[in-house]
Amino acid sequence: MATEEHAIPRFPAGFLWGVSTSAHQIEGAADERERSVWDTFTAEPGRVKDGSTAAVACDHYHRYREDVALLAGLGVDAYRFSVSWPRVRSEGGLDFYDRLVDELVAAGVRPVPTLFHWDLPESLDWLERDTASRFAEYVSLVADRLGDRVDKWITLNEPAEHTLFGHALGAHAPGKQLMFDALPVAHHQLLGHGLAVQALRAAGATDIGIANSHGPTWPASREQPDLEAADFYDLLLNRLFADPLLLGEYPSGLGELMPGDVAADLKVISEPLDFYGVNYYSPTRVGAPQGEDIEFGGLTIPAELPFSVQEIEGVPVTDFGWPVVPEGLTELLTAFHERYGDRLPPVVITENGCSYTGVDDQDRITYLDRHIRALHKAVEAGVDVRGYFVWSLMDNFEWAEGYARRFGLVHVDFETLARTPKASYAWYRELLRAQR
Repeated sequence: MATEEHAIPRFPAGFLWGVSTSAHQIEGAADERERSVWDTFTAEPGRVKDGSTAAVACDHYHRYREDVALLAGLGVDAYRFSVSWPRVRSEGGLDFYDRLVDELVAAGVRPVPTLFHWDLPESLDWLERDTASRFAEYVSLVADRLGDRVDKWITLNEPAEHTLFGHALGAHAPGKQLMFDALPVAHHQLLGHGLAVQALRAAGATDIGIANSHGPTWPASREQPDLEAADFYDLLLNRLFADPLLLGEYPSGLGELMPGDVAADLKVISEPLDFYGVNYYSPTRVGAPQGEDIEFGGLTIPAELPFSVQEIEGVPVTDFGWPVVPEGLTELLTAFHERYGDRLPPVVITENGCSYTGVDDQDRITYLDRHIRALHKAVEAGVDVRGYFVWSLMDNFEWAEGYARRFGLVHVDFETLARTPKASYAWYRELLRAQR
């Protein structure tokens, strides 16, 4: 197999190994739940590159037992899935998650629900402060039903991307192009997170975190315009979502742009966490604006933004065109360790993965091998890392890319819905056996 010569070093006892998915990307059964903003978005021509929707996706809703058997065969400790808020709002919607959690527990797989992974009910809007309160009410319902079997919870997935792609640039649902007027979306999601933590604590939960996407920001040069642009990008994509959670404050200059009583809200937003989830894919090379729109990673970066995103030269890329830079994971975690010190809870890598085609996916094996080694270097450097989740268990609906991007350890034939474990599935299974 395409791995480095020596075995991956052993991680500390109790380290949590898992895989991740999200509800909208795999569940299907769209006619058995309320509509989400993604249903509306994908129904609009041109929004999804292959014109597809997630109405069926992997049909996990009806085939969850087969998928839990794949998890058991893989030998993971835990399964990070998301709960669909629109499904829970539908009659009997929580019954599905009852069945799923029961199946996971019976298979010896620890359930780790994420309570919001972008599929907002169509009738709600993160621009409105009230959505944060509605989120906390929904979280209470889920915790009351599942809390007797679930002991590890994640509130939000990637609020930065949901803000930027969905509300600032319009590339994701709900498709708004508000640019910097999208900042209230960031604040209200963070407030919803804090209220959700309170709701989970009230339900007896003792292991709560969030899944934020982070990556190092590399300036395109040492010239002052590039350095300033990179600092601003890092502020928006990293510190805007980490500082309020971990320090109880927004980076300088951003707090006054947020709505409401920000000081009071920050006390809620910074409710103590038991772990801090990090979704890592790659660093970003950033320079001064170039005066024209830039196509990058499937997105259009508008010319009016005060930065440009540029290619990282001299590194391999995935089928998605994303740079493969495992050492960026070590750099990111050690930088967080230095920046936040004892305010940083234990870290869990809640997503890390890559898009490659084929069932004999040696490139994915190489990718995972290198990133897990990079993670171990962070542990050796003193970062308290408690877990690692591969994205994803199976090929799925990859948002605005449709079904063209395959991140799974399991291949899904979207015509027949047949599941076929890939070479990377066998590789990860052997890694887990060696770690025990």
